[in-house]
Amino acid sequence: MLICPNCQSKDIGKIGINQYYCWSCFIELSLVNGVIHTHQVEEDGSLSSLDDLFEENDRRFIL
Repeated sequence: MLICPNCQSKDIGKIGINQYYCWSCFIELSLVNGVIHTHQVEEDGSLSSLDDLFEENDRRFIL
């Protein structure tokens, strides 16, 4: 189960292939090679990376 590295919520929705959205803190997550990449959705629809806020170990997805 995918858990948001930002707010620890399990309220995650799938929005595309390996793309997810956290309904608790409103960030977009993508899963690439077992690592969760986090993005903030800007007003114009573009994405800004939030990966620098988290250690890579905290962004690892383990089945």
